[in-house]
Amino acid sequence: MITLTSDFGLKDPYVAEMKGVILAINPKATLVDVTHEVEKFNVRMAAFMLASAAPYFPQGAIHLAVVDPGVGTQRRAILIQTKKSIFVGPDNGILILAAQNQGVEHVYQFTNRMFMLAKISSTFHGRDIFAPAAAYLDKGIEPREFGPEIKDPAKPEFVSVKRANRSLIGEVMLIDGFGNIITNINETDIVQNNAEKVDVDLPVISLKLTLGKTYAETKPKEPIALIGSHGFVEIALNQGNAAEKFHAKAGDKIVVRAA
Repeated sequence: MITLTSDFGLKDPYVAEMKGVILAINPKATLVDVTHEVEKFNVRMAAFMLASAAPYFPQGAIHLAVVDPGVGTQRRAILIQTKKSIFVGPDNGILILAAQNQGVEHVYQFTNRMFMLAKISSTFHGRDIFAPAAAYLDKGIEPREFGPEIKDPAKPEFVSVKRANRSLIGEVMLIDGFGNIITNINETDIVQNNAEKVDVDLPVISLKLTLGKTYAETKPKEPIALIGSHGFVEIALNQGNAAEKFHAKAGDKIVVRAA
């Protein structure tokens, strides 16, 4: 099984071209679209969406993700082998959040031309490099055959949460369609504090919120903090748009501490 995540959209033929390459190499491949509607060039959003979806796919799934503003430059093409899956894409942070959640075992730089298309465009590595890699991996080629092992994959700041005294310092990963403010602070980070209420600092406001389990634990149009369905801390407004009310956007710094 191969999943695909990109910012290509569905208007252009780019997704179909990648699927065509995969199926030409491996006609038996099962292809599943995670999304192709990632905001253009938004690696953070893609990383979150991949990390959200990947846990629900079976053992051995191959996850191909391409949001690649650095295509054609010196940025590396990589494969990340975890205890459950293999992730394929550019070394710009798009893969590492999902991979870390599954336990990284090996990271390989993709250099073996045998597993790429014969002609490689400098602007479409998704089709010419990453799609063939996913297809060959799905056919059983071992990850170590693709190139040398590396120890320093890119880890953007949104991958990690910092601790300072009782505070967790993270980032806003995504504003979802409901206006929920989704952070990179996960359930493990927050439950260690065993708090029923939390203080939350956003760039333009500080809040004292109940740390609840459902949106409806507070009155309509009132805010709440909770662990969302993907295991990350969210700031929500019951039946309202928290991001609009608190002027929050992806990339904002957020500080959470037990009240």
